[in-house]
Amino acid sequence: MADIIGDGNEAWWFLPSVANIASVTTSEFTGGVRISQWMTKDGATGFQPDTADAPTSGKESVFDTATNGRISFSSPRFTFKKQDGVDTAYNTLSQNATGYAVRRNSMAATATVASTQKLEVYPIICSARARVDQDDNQPEKYMVPVKITSAPNLNAVVA
Repeated sequence: MADIIGDGNEAWWFLPSVANIASVTTSEFTGGVRISQWMTKDGATGFQPDTADAPTSGKESVFDTATNGRISFSSPRFTFKKQDGVDTAYNTLSQNATGYAVRRNSMAATATVASTQKLEVYPIICSARARVDQDDNQPEKYMVPVKITSAPNLNAVVA
């Protein structure tokens, strides 16, 4: 089996509505925006799940045991390059905007959305946008922190 190279093979959308986060329809994508085209290379961070330990050892145990506890995500956020003229991502991801952040990996970011493609779907609310400190030889950037508002589906598909 060959390795899948990640360069250019990750796309993110913001969809205003999704009826079933396990099975997103192509028409729901039509109503959304592919936001990854304006992201920085490290433009989506904090979307890695972390499962807490739930201790199961008792008072008389001589070995610490645990099972899976709550799942959380650490400070998920998007970082974008500021656009002149109409800045679609900036206008779409305003404070308190709610919707679904959808990630598709392992195929060209610009590939057409089609049935059975694998997705991750995160119900989100956007926090206040923040300008990123300006670096030399870099475009202007801003960050949109998000809160995950209910359990995401990390094994969703396109219907």
